[in-house]
Amino acid sequence: MTPSEALQAAVDRGALQPDDAQRRAAALLTELSEKLAAWKGAKRGLFGQRTPPPAGAYLWGGVGTGKSMLMDLFFDTVAIEAKRRVHFHQFLQEIQARITAERARQDRDPLPRVAKAIAKETRLLCFDELQVTDVGDAMILGRLFQGLFENGVVMVATSNRRPDDLYWNGLNRQLFLPFIDLIKARMQVFVLDSGRDYRLERLEAAPVYYSPLGDAADAAMDAAFERLTLGAHARTCAITIKGRALEIPREAAGVARFSFAELCDRPLGPADYLALAERFHTLMIDRAPLLTPDKRDQAKRFVTLIDALYEVRTKLVMSAAAQPQALYPEGDYAFEFQRTASRLVEMRSHEYLAAERREPDAPAA
Repeated sequence: MTPSEALQAAVDRGALQPDDAQRRAAALLTELSEKLAAWKGAKRGLFGQRTPPPAGAYLWGGVGTGKSMLMDLFFDTVAIEAKRRVHFHQFLQEIQARITAERARQDRDPLPRVAKAIAKETRLLCFDELQVTDVGDAMILGRLFQGLFENGVVMVATSNRRPDDLYWNGLNRQLFLPFIDLIKARMQVFVLDSGRDYRLERLEAAPVYYSPLGDAADAAMDAAFERLTLGAHARTCAITIKGRALEIPREAAGVARFSFAELCDRPLGPADYLALAERFHTLMIDRAPLLTPDKRDQAKRFVTLIDALYEVRTKLVMSAAAQPQALYPEGDYAFEFQRTASRLVEMRSHEYLAAERREPDAPAA
């Protein structure tokens, strides 16, 4: 099945609404998929030179336009084995770790070796949410991507920003401009503008806070996950935080799902919760219990988690034993919990659900 056929199948079964911009983006990805299949099987030409790889794709547009969904359709259907789909922020963390390891082995420029090693592992890299905010990342990306392209890696990426707006107002941005030129030269740039925020529509199609706990709440959470991910196959993944791996038990289409115990019974801290908030546009939390005085540590972690989600404007869907004001009814942390209860109520509002995630300012498209 091609991306175009998979998209039409989702429309036919009622999972998606017909959308001309999505249809045209799927057609572009279908064409790329066919070119990749032909390139993979191409024989070497004169002097042993292999046919150059096809240009990749860069899909950009506003929140909720379907970029991640189309990326999933493409990745799941493209007929190439050496492929990888990864969040761009996670990829950059891995690159920094590889550079550090290479420098420890040899006192030479590590980037060419890193690029060559990645090219041996994968021929197709799919990045979700390409954005650049760190000056260190900005300084290496141009040379890294040049090395990847030269070694025959094809890239497909989604972003909320057009290429010219990446790393906007960043330190020494003039040194980053060759990276932007490289994107426009080696990737087909497509703006996905449906004029609708499908993610918001799916969030508002049903409540985002379910109480009390029980079979009905569990079923509602399952339905919400299916709705928000459009039925995409859930995967287990991990993100690296200060050298530690934090496992995500279920993730699909930018939605991560945890139990309350997985997030708050373990000794996680602000850096872990902020990484989750930045990595996923929606977090789902199952079965938050009543936070009685003996659960003070869990309550403190939950407060830190909600603060991180609120700061980035990450969306929250959860089931709980009680409504927010009654979750921590008494104990020596009850007063501090009042702000969290207020935020939980606000995070159910249309204004919060419609708010864009907080990022460095960029000019309007």
